[in-house]
Amino acid sequence: MQPTARVRRCDRSSIRVLFDLAQRTDGDLVRLEVGEPDFDTPAHVKEAAVAAIERGETNYTSNAGLPALRTAIADTLAREYDHSYGADDVLVTTGGMEALHLACLAVLDPGDDLLIPSPGWPNYWTQARLADATPVEVPMAFPYDLDADRLIDRMNSDTGAVMLCSPSNPTGRVFDDEAVARVIEAARDHDAYVIADEVYAALTYDRDPTGMATLVDDSAHVITIGSCSKAYAMTGWRVGWLATESSVVDEATKIRESTTASTPTPSQHAALAALEGPRTPVREMQTAFRERRDYVTDRLAELDSVDAPRSQGAFYAFLDPEGYDDSMALAKNLVTEAGVVLAPGSGFGDAGAGKLRLSYANSLDRLETGLDRLDAYL
Repeated sequence: MQPTARVRRCDRSSIRVLFDLAQRTDGDLVRLEVGEPDFDTPAHVKEAAVAAIERGETNYTSNAGLPALRTAIADTLAREYDHSYGADDVLVTTGGMEALHLACLAVLDPGDDLLIPSPGWPNYWTQARLADATPVEVPMAFPYDLDADRLIDRMNSDTGAVMLCSPSNPTGRVFDDEAVARVIEAARDHDAYVIADEVYAALTYDRDPTGMATLVDDSAHVITIGSCSKAYAMTGWRVGWLATESSVVDEATKIRESTTASTPTPSQHAALAALEGPRTPVREMQTAFRERRDYVTDRLAELDSVDAPRSQGAFYAFLDPEGYDDSMALAKNLVTEAGVVLAPGSGFGDAGAGKLRLSYANSLDRLETGLDRLDAYL
């Protein structure tokens, strides 16, 4: 007998479909589909976690996180991105993923709209549905810069929040400050929030990174999301944060009492070491990613069959191959026939149909091989 209780179902990520296909495929595959740094976690970060374990720091922390880590996050946001949050405005989360989920649960009412400029990260759609809200895709035109007018025109009394990710996953574009400020001000006028996904902010290549909440005088309706995963090569440690006015932090903290309770304590000590420790490993990773960005940009410019906007941040390029409408079919054929794995653009919304996302979180040698294979196939 089938259960009668309602079961919430979410769509399976097309990126995961390609990942699983690659795992089942024999041969020498060039893996350019996953958004994960190919560097090891810095040694001093790992040592801090081991030392915490040896000291017996393995119990629960407060739901909001270690006070020292909340302070370090606030200090880092002030130093790196001009934010003015205090420790009480910060909630330590189990990765940026939980921070985004908690933000949606805290500020979206059932039936609210979450506006998502697309192409956009597919988890935004799922997180809206998990909050009983409605994801509303607002397509951006090539080269996928933020069209403030298009987004503002879509706002109405049903708008609960707007999701902005800069640098963007999947396009690598960095949104214009003036456009972001206009969207924030319009959202405030509609009594809606802007959820500012800044997990890639440290990987901004052509300008200094700026926190989105710093672009307006009144930032009470902005929720800043960050993470140690990308900048510090700590994806598996699962440490992120949510920073905003303390009343929203309090609501999000109450929610996580019934979900994760708190972020693993050794991981919090590792994150503290990452934020307060030497910057050399971070700068080395940033330099490597910038060099790869430049190489990928130059190679793509040589391909007559591919159009792609210049990546300005993160570690992604978003490709528009000429003559293809079904990005999933194309991505699967590239795996089985060309030995290169890219993420299908259809997974990033209707605006991604026929496109491919390339992650340059891989060595220059493998990027060269992968782009050679892509060029030959197309």
